[in-house]
Amino acid sequence: MAMDTEKKVQEILTHWEEQRENLIPILQEVQAECYHLPQTALRQIANRLAIPLKDVFHVATFYNCFTLEPRGKHLIQVCLGTACHVRGGERMLEKVCHELALARVPATSADFQFTVHAVRCIGCCNLAPVMRVDQDTHRHLTQGRIRGILNCYRPKKATRQRRSRKSTGTGQVAPENHGDSPSEAA
Repeated sequence: MAMDTEKKVQEILTHWEEQRENLIPILQEVQAECYHLPQTALRQIANRLAIPLKDVFHVATFYNCFTLEPRGKHLIQVCLGTACHVRGGERMLEKVCHELALARVPATSADFQFTVHAVRCIGCCNLAPVMRVDQDTHRHLTQGRIRGILNCYRPKKATRQRRSRKSTGTGQVAPENHGDSPSEAA
């Protein structure tokens, strides 16, 4: 698997000039491909850009958008801010964890499809309780909708719903009536 990662990173590096200012976009592209920043990737990037490894590591650990730990394909953020808290945010988080067989958060599902984080505010207080999956915000959550929402992001063969579609990744606010795909949001 390490060899596969090295090949992926090498392919990414071929698209970039060997300049220090390309470090962050390279890290973003590697993380998008590998769902985290493996140590071998950080070494490859440092070597290619002729930057000390400690500097690459510093950037990778400074910004919270990067992670050194493997995470799932989809990032779930369940809001526990004040509005979401008083409207059942904790129960929504418990239901997400139950559906994904997670004992705690932050955590990643065994199939590496989902990583779940509790966050203090998503900035959608009037839509509470909310959770974000990747760039899609799901509003006015109920425990009964959680499974359907998660199924929209699962690989098709693992999904029980026939109409399930993948997210468009457009950052749309998802409909509140069912666990419908975010791509159907108005």
